[in-house]
Amino acid sequence: MSSRRTTTVAGALVTTAFSAVVILSGATWADDQGPGSDKGGKAVDAAPAGVELSTLLPEKISVDNSSHKTTITATVKNAGSKDSGDIRLLVVGFDGLEVHSVKGCSALAEKDLPEGSNSAFSCAVGRLAAGASKSYTVDATYDLSKKGRICLPVQTGDGKKTFWQQGPVPFGTTNPSPDAPATPLLLGTDNRPVAPGADQLPKTGVGRAALPLGAAAAALVAAGAAGMWWAQRRRTQE
Repeated sequence: MSSRRTTTVAGALVTTAFSAVVILSGATWADDQGPGSDKGGKAVDAAPAGVELSTLLPEKISVDNSSHKTTITATVKNAGSKDSGDIRLLVVGFDGLEVHSVKGCSALAEKDLPEGSNSAFSCAVGRLAAGASKSYTVDATYDLSKKGRICLPVQTGDGKKTFWQQGPVPFGTTNPSPDAPATPLLLGTDNRPVAPGADQLPKTGVGRAALPLGAAAAALVAAGAAGMWWAQRRRTQE
């Protein structure tokens, strides 16, 4: 199966799985080092008997507000009683979340990216024993002025079948903090983008307060001048 066909299928599955993300509700608060979550995941093609594949993403990540860099741990696991056979994991970025590298994995060419994505890496997991898991370190950037999503499909080694797909599931926050060193984002939360200019600290001092006072003073001067003109005109007419 060609890479072109493989990524087309992956892109179609990405679109299908997005509805599952919408149905799954609520985000669980957890520490940075807390356990992973399969939020937004669903089985797609039937796995071989005795094989139970899934993925995990951290409940919480942190984005550096200066560099926009973040690190995400992507885990694939086999909770079944039999060897998985030859499998691969895709790590796909969407919108404001762009994947720059995944340790031990290969980047997909731009022409092979799943539809709507901005980046993707293919990880040759190989055979995953029963009860085993394998984790990958994902280096990414997150543009806080946008929403950001990530997707983890688990496929056969040749990409002909997708046994499991997590996402595209969003990371985000409803309380952006652009003036802090980093912004924490929660899995399964739609990001409320930082407003334009929000990275500028508010101005303080007399300058800001003087503007409305100056405008009021100007209005009073104008009103006084008009009153003097009216009184002088009446005296002239009399």
